[in-house]
Amino acid sequence: MKVLIVSDSHGLTNELEEIVARHHHEANALIHCGDSELPFDQKEIARFLVVRGNCDFTTQFPNERTEEIEGVRFFITHGHLYNVKTSLMNLYYRAKEVEAKVVCFGHSHIAGAEMIDGILFINPGSILLPRARKEKTYALLQIEDGKATVQFYELDGKEVASLTKTFTL
Repeated sequence: MKVLIVSDSHGLTNELEEIVARHHHEANALIHCGDSELPFDQKEIARFLVVRGNCDFTTQFPNERTEEIEGVRFFITHGHLYNVKTSLMNLYYRAKEVEAKVVCFGHSHIAGAEMIDGILFINPGSILLPRARKEKTYALLQIEDGKATVQFYELDGKEVASLTKTFTL
């Protein structure tokens, strides 16, 4: 199973289409972790499981969602309601409550993946305004045979190898 994860696109549409076109043949699901700043019915995000970020003014997107993808429970949120810029503790507790194995979030614009007590946390970074590195990033999660590999890519599709990590689920 492969899941494409983006966040903090802040109004970009052509870039979202390019990313989807690049990975549509391999992705079982598409996740947008908020701050798309696009209307609910915008065609570029129609295929994504989308949540509302602090810069999304439409109330049609949920603040969070729990989704089963190929038998794996995902918790998706933007992160601003969980203070992710300070700590992942609040997000961790919510993930435990909903029994998630994978948490996808944004808000900080800092790309990264880490395992905390058996839960995989993924922040794909931002495809518009990255922080802590220059690359504008998104992520591709592959889960196979109990292993989860998170690869990060730049807008042009070039892998950011230094961020790639593999975890045991």
